[in-house]
Amino acid sequence: MVSNFLSQFFRQLGLSEGIIDFTIHITLGTGVILLGLIGSGVARLLLNRVVTPIVRRSNIPWANVLVEQGGLNRLTPLVAWLIISLLAPFVGIGSTIFGDFILRTLQGVFVGLLVVKIGVILDGANKVYESYPVSRQRPIKGYIQLVKIFLFILGAILLVTAMLDISPLAILSGFGAMSAVILLLFKDTLLGLVSGVQLSSNDMVRLGDWIEMPKYGADGEVIDITLQTVMVQNWDMTITTIPVYALISDSFKNWRGMSEGGGRRMKRSLFIDALGISFLSRAQIQKLASAELLGSYIREKIADIKVNPGSGRNGDISRRRLTNLGTFRQYASEYLQRHPGINHDMTCMVRQLQSTPMGVPIELYAFTREKAWIAHERLQSDIFDHLISVLPFFGLRLYQYPSAGVEVSSSQGLPLPVLEGFPLDRRK
Repeated sequence: MVSNFLSQFFRQLGLSEGIIDFTIHITLGTGVILLGLIGSGVARLLLNRVVTPIVRRSNIPWANVLVEQGGLNRLTPLVAWLIISLLAPFVGIGSTIFGDFILRTLQGVFVGLLVVKIGVILDGANKVYESYPVSRQRPIKGYIQLVKIFLFILGAILLVTAMLDISPLAILSGFGAMSAVILLLFKDTLLGLVSGVQLSSNDMVRLGDWIEMPKYGADGEVIDITLQTVMVQNWDMTITTIPVYALISDSFKNWRGMSEGGGRRMKRSLFIDALGISFLSRAQIQKLASAELLGSYIREKIADIKVNPGSGRNGDISRRRLTNLGTFRQYASEYLQRHPGINHDMTCMVRQLQSTPMGVPIELYAFTREKAWIAHERLQSDIFDHLISVLPFFGLRLYQYPSAGVEVSSSQGLPLPVLEGFPLDRRK
């Protein structure tokens, strides 16, 4: 009916029959395209004014993510394609070579729109998955990217075959000869896929893990895991990108065990000046015995010495006596054992290491309950502040290089301050 009306109208205008047929097809095709665009605009209006508010009020996670990513608006081109495809045969668009090309182009456009839409849905699914705690242990972003790569390749094949009006098998059959080129082009992708499966199955890296990989200058938190790379935000706020397969082929340190464990390790030494190490005098023993942390220890040691005094007589150097370094080591151990910031269910000890040119190291090895970096360092500093401050009560001091203008006598040792009282039990 529309074709007859247009034919009569163009004849009245005095056009020839050949021009009339061409003009009718152009007019009908333009009209169909305009109807498709109008339908797409109406669909977009309905989605924005009606569907989107309903979806936002529904509190459905995947639907809200789809709205935020514009997934609903990307449906409107499909409406235009549907209208054009349905009306095209009725207006005779496919009856000419040009019209047939237009129909094939519409098919290609549909394939492209469909691929893009599926990609949006996959991205939305990943967004919804990332809202669950399990996503930090088992991220699927890399697998989503792999699926999208194959999807886009398939869409490109279907688009080309639709435009050229050939079978998809004609293109797929040529992939066998191009396999070497394909493997070369997608080498990193295939390595990333295999490495990603190993990382996920062995639970080697999660989002939020603190990892160290000096080879790549990485020392920070994992913020993203993709098909080919792992992104690490270093503590200086720079971003380091590491190939996924490097985490399998090279070594790296993951601090997750510390963060999930009962405490963060404290391992630091006090270098005691060897010139100050000596036996405790009777007066020093009496004063130190008044300290709460050392009272029972000194009484037990004195009783033990009386039972087993050693091989020498009174005053002989071979007789057993208390030393200021050993007593300080016991004090430090008791101090850690009673400190509320130390996890006493884990290893906690104070030990003497091999002497060095810088003195005798007394190492504190324990685990603090505070695992956050700033809190851990603050607690560790408080402990060492206290222990350094009580060293003079034992006749000890830290080793340090003499400053300019200070003379040190190797025979008399370093001068020690005279302190009154023994407030050894005060903790910060």
